[in-house]
Amino acid sequence: MNKREFSITREVWGKLKRNRLALFGGVIIIILSIFAIFAPLVTPFNPEEQNISERLLPPDAKHYCGTDELGRDIYTRMVYGARVSLAVGFIAVIISTIIGILIGSAAGYYGGWVDSILMRFVDIMLSIPTLFLILMLSVYLGPSIINVMIIIGLTGWMDLSRLVRAEFLSLKKREYVLAARVSGASNTRIILKHILPNALSPVFVSVIFGVGGAILIESGLSFLGLGVQPPDASWGNILTSGKDYIERAWWLTVYPGLAIFITVMSYNILGEGLRDALDPRLVE
Repeated sequence: MNKREFSITREVWGKLKRNRLALFGGVIIIILSIFAIFAPLVTPFNPEEQNISERLLPPDAKHYCGTDELGRDIYTRMVYGARVSLAVGFIAVIISTIIGILIGSAAGYYGGWVDSILMRFVDIMLSIPTLFLILMLSVYLGPSIINVMIIIGLTGWMDLSRLVRAEFLSLKKREYVLAARVSGASNTRIILKHILPNALSPVFVSVIFGVGGAILIESGLSFLGLGVQPPDASWGNILTSGKDYIERAWWLTVYPGLAIFITVMSYNILGEGLRDALDPRLVE
C-alpha cells in the first residue's frame, strides 16, 4: 500500500469511526460472526439433539431461548443457524459481485455494441420479478444450502453491474488511463490495474448491503421450505416450526425474528456509514 492509498484508507476510517451508528452495526456483525465461528464453544448442546421430555419449554437458565417441539435448544440452533446465514450471505454476494463486475466493467470499458447488448440483458433481468425468479429457480434446482447460495448470487448482480459500468465510463477518460493506453498497455491490464481498483468504492458498499439482503432472502426461502432443510438449523426454518405454536410458544418466532432483524439492520447501517465515508463530496 503506497502513501496515497494509506492516506485515503485513514481518511475513510476517520469518517467511519465518527459514525457511531455504523460502528454499532459493525460491532454487532463482529459479535455475530464470532458466535457463528466458535459455535461449539458458546453452547453445550447439539443443535440436532432431541429431548421430548423438554419440548416447548420457555426460556430459563438452562435453555436461554427455550426449546422447540422436539425439545431442541433454540439458542443452540440459532447460533448454528448464524453459520448458515453468514455463509449463504457471503458466498452469494461473492457470486453476484463477480458477475456484476465482469458485466459492468466490459460494458463500461468497451462501450458501443458490447455496452448495448450487455445493458439490454441487464434490463431484461431487471424486468423479471426477482421474487418469482428466485422461487422458480428454487423449485427447479431443489432446496439445499448450495442451491440457495447459487440462486441468490445469480439473481442479485444487476444493480452492481450498473454501478461498475458508471464508474468505468467516468474513469476510462482519465489521463492516467489514456497514458497507459498510449504506452501500449493491453485492455486487460488497463481494466485490472488502472480502472478497477479505482472503481471499487461502490462495490464495497454494495457487498455490505448485499450480505444483509442475501440473509433476508435465505431466511424467507427457508421459511417457505425452499431453502435450508431440517435437521440443519436456519433462522428461517426455526420460524417455520414456530408458526404452528405461536400462541403457546412465542419464543420460537420472537428470537429468530429478532436475530434476522438485528443482523440485516446492522449490515444496512454499516453499509450506509461506509457509503458516506467513501463519498468525497461529503465535507466534514
